[in-house]
Amino acid sequence: MSLFQRSVKDELVSHASVVFSTLVVVWISVLLVRLLGEAAAGRIGADVVMGIAAFSSINALPTIIAVSVFIAALTTVTRNYRESEMVVWFSSGLSLFDWFKPILRFAIPSAVLVALLTLAGSPWAQRQIADYRQRYEQRSDVSKVTPGQFLESSGIDRVFYVESATDTIDRVQNVFARWIENGRLNVLVSGAGAQEDQPNGDRFMVLESGHRYEFVPGTPEFRLTSFEKYGVRMESKGPVSPDDLSTKARSTMQLLRDGGPGAAGEMLWRVSMPLLAINLALLAIPLGAVNPRLGRSGDVVIALLVALFYLNMVNLAKAWVNNGRVDFFVALVALHGAVALLTGALMYFRLRVKAPKGG
Repeated sequence: MSLFQRSVKDELVSHASVVFSTLVVVWISVLLVRLLGEAAAGRIGADVVMGIAAFSSINALPTIIAVSVFIAALTTVTRNYRESEMVVWFSSGLSLFDWFKPILRFAIPSAVLVALLTLAGSPWAQRQIADYRQRYEQRSDVSKVTPGQFLESSGIDRVFYVESATDTIDRVQNVFARWIENGRLNVLVSGAGAQEDQPNGDRFMVLESGHRYEFVPGTPEFRLTSFEKYGVRMESKGPVSPDDLSTKARSTMQLLRDGGPGAAGEMLWRVSMPLLAINLALLAIPLGAVNPRLGRSGDVVIALLVALFYLNMVNLAKAWVNNGRVDFFVALVALHGAVALLTGALMYFRLRVKAPKGG
């Protein structure tokens, strides 16, 4: 390996490591804030926040890796221009085309990793997230109750409130429940309650020593009932079958078997991300050939704008394929072919030699 290629490779690895670690930290910080908000609202359990965060990070890795490769290539080329190292390389007989080989050596393994993540890792992570959320939904409502907070159970028609709860024995103290049934507003107040599972699989919340109030909204009709025991049936969801999974959570082989616009759109995204990583890395070569007098933040701004536009176009193409407006192969070739042509056009303008003006 020549001195030039070794120098470029070391710098690419160094820049990519910094960018990748920064993006991962930012992503995890934002993700944890959102997940903790969902946990506080009772949509997920606090004990599954870290698990969902880990699997969600796997889903984000293809995009983070692709953007890291692009920014690393762009900053490497730009730094060589700013510090006049390009003059040394050019005077040694190298041209801008000689950057393709070291950058491809760096981008292709990254694209292979992205392909493994999009084709296998990301669908598996999506299934794990769905499993986490499903298991939380299938828990008893008692185990999801946070003392001092209202809990919506089985939709928005039933609300629980408890003053205290004991997770180990699935019992609660000082229970308030409210729901609407047959046009009647029902309110239950009880001193204690516990979960009971029936032999047929039905689950009940059995309240003890309480009162039930029935109202008909808009009328003076009212009924008060005292009880020693009162059972409230808890709705539970059955296991999710593979056919019920979203296209993001389905395996690549299942998408190929299913067919249809939805499966084709998801396959377009999975195939596009590795190509995006390579295209962005090559596009960074002509984009990085800038005037040394430009500000130091110019390359980062260009990186964000170009990468964001390309990623948005991938998502837009996926939506068009999902809607059946564009064929899979047409979208794949047109999108990534256009970026490849843009790279070629920029390389042509960077390399062409202008004839001197006649005197």
